[in-house]
Amino acid sequence: MSYKTSAQASHDASLVVKPEQRPCGSKGNNAVPLPQDSEEENRGQSSTSAVDQVRTPPEDAGVTSSSTICPAPVCRQFWKAGSYNDELSSKSQQPTGKNYLHVHPMFLHSNATSHKWAFGAVAELLDNAVDEIQNGATFVVVDKTTNPKDGTTALLVQDDGGGMDPQAMRHCMGFGFSDKKSDSAIGRYGNGFKTSTMRLGADVIVFSRHSKNQTWTQSIGLLSYTYLTRTGHDRIVVPILDYEFKASTNEFVTLQDREHYKSNLSILLEWSPFSTEAELLQQFDNVGSHGTKVIIYNLWLNSDAKLELDVDSDAEDILIEGNIKKTGCKIMNDHIATRFSYSLRVYLSILYLRIPETFKIVLRGKVVEHHNVADDLKHQQYILYKPQAAGHEEAEVVTTIGFLKEAPKVNLCGFCVYHKNRLIMPFWQVVRYSDSRGRGVVGALEANFVEPTHNKQDFEKTVLLQKLEKRLKEMTVEYWNCHSVLIGYKDLKKHRQKVPQNLQPVGRKNGNVFQKNSAGDSVRQTTSPPPGFPAVSAEPVVLEKRKEHPDLVASAASKRKVGSDGFSVPGHIRVEQFIQGSATWSQDSETAQLMDENKKLRAKCLDHKVRSQNLELKAMNLRSELEKVESEYERLMEELQAVRKVKEERSRNVNT
Repeated sequence: MSYKTSAQASHDASLVVKPEQRPCGSKGNNAVPLPQDSEEENRGQSSTSAVDQVRTPPEDAGVTSSSTICPAPVCRQFWKAGSYNDELSSKSQQPTGKNYLHVHPMFLHSNATSHKWAFGAVAELLDNAVDEIQNGATFVVVDKTTNPKDGTTALLVQDDGGGMDPQAMRHCMGFGFSDKKSDSAIGRYGNGFKTSTMRLGADVIVFSRHSKNQTWTQSIGLLSYTYLTRTGHDRIVVPILDYEFKASTNEFVTLQDREHYKSNLSILLEWSPFSTEAELLQQFDNVGSHGTKVIIYNLWLNSDAKLELDVDSDAEDILIEGNIKKTGCKIMNDHIATRFSYSLRVYLSILYLRIPETFKIVLRGKVVEHHNVADDLKHQQYILYKPQAAGHEEAEVVTTIGFLKEAPKVNLCGFCVYHKNRLIMPFWQVVRYSDSRGRGVVGALEANFVEPTHNKQDFEKTVLLQKLEKRLKEMTVEYWNCHSVLIGYKDLKKHRQKVPQNLQPVGRKNGNVFQKNSAGDSVRQTTSPPPGFPAVSAEPVVLEKRKEHPDLVASAASKRKVGSDGFSVPGHIRVEQFIQGSATWSQDSETAQLMDENKKLRAKCLDHKVRSQNLELKAMNLRSELEKVESEYERLMEELQAVRKVKEERSRNVNT
């Protein structure tokens, strides 16, 4: 498969023009900015308003780059890279007489500061891949790669989703565009790609291939903070190359005119990690018929002048060195609630509540095993919460709550709150007591009725969120009071009334306990787990106060009527009660045995599940190796055919 730019471009392919060496204070090209055109122009060309093409004079354009070093940004520390030389930018202002509202390059940095945590930026990029599952995506790869110009470390994120056509590429590079209309889509604001990539590094290059209605296109786009700052631009400029496959010639041809093409190619070759167009196009070799590859380079450094993302300490993981906080307790150090803050593999394992079996997250060449936080809990309970706003019921939320299996040895607590399958707040600590109350209590829930912030690391501070936080505090305290004795804590309620199992409290219907919390929202306890959480055999705990159960009050009153000698009840009735009590004890013993057997069966099931996952991983590795062998076989066959053609030509020449 070959590539052509145009008839004229192909004719000039042997011409090598070095890019003009420009001083920092001038741009040297007639740049057209990122989207903020006037309303009048938007009406005329809405399809190209997202990212207009960069123009340079024809004599300054080239098809290759003489630069062997990919320039790095002036400052390599993210939190100090926001300074911008206004004197340089003021020189590049070009009055056009049109009502443009330009986006200054400083906005790229200030916009990315919404991500306080680097892993939050990585998660944004994975969200785009997960949203592509509906378009057939089966994997997303996160890995270390190398900048071929200077040998520095870069970050690779690649998926086999539907890819982006030229217009979608411009929307991706622009601001505020989002075509994700599905209710299940994680992305919403059309801002995540810019904030995440610019938070991880100063520059990003995107390769995307798309196929629709028998039209096959591929695009290359560059968003470079280094390029914009080094050349003193006062507006964001994004060079893009677009190609379309022509079946008649069996090759890709450029969709831009020759001037546009050479101008954009010149910038890409000078400021991207690749020095020739052939190197750019080679990046599509492992993309397949559709998919997207994102390479983030000039990664940011921390205050110690080391890469913020540590890719060298662990060959199968990416770490954040500054977030590693060791304590004297090994159980605490090894727990997932501690490790997720500095281990990308651990964070990605809990990032999504549900992952289809057909989709894999591959980090550093190894599949990330999905982990459900609810699997780490013992004495689980499921509590249904119905938040209300303005007197209207917003949704139904089932919260899984329990003690960590390591409790009480771990001093961890909190709730993992998901939104549309995506983890927003990991181990959100809603209670803070000086004593041991709430210690070891962890829960998980999917709260789609509250809206996440732009960085998807918190929720908007609304009345509904305040109600949710208050209810989770109540859940924690109620659960602790009822279950703390099960993990060895002293029962503070010395005379707590034990509720018989056969008691039906007021408001109980079909095995569920209904309540009203302090906020007036409906709450009930249920034994049915929510979607995405494992089913366990757990009895609901009655949390209502004693005065809410008239049966208990009547029972207590009848006891007061009994004489102090305890023999007011006839003897034969006492014998019957003793026999019934023995039968109840026997039933309890049988129940305990069944629960033990159930635990053993669950352990066996988990073992089979782990073995199944290992077999799937082996199968995937074998398929990957098979694909490599097939690719190598095809390459050797092509070489063999080429050698045969050369031999045939030589033999013809000899004969002639």
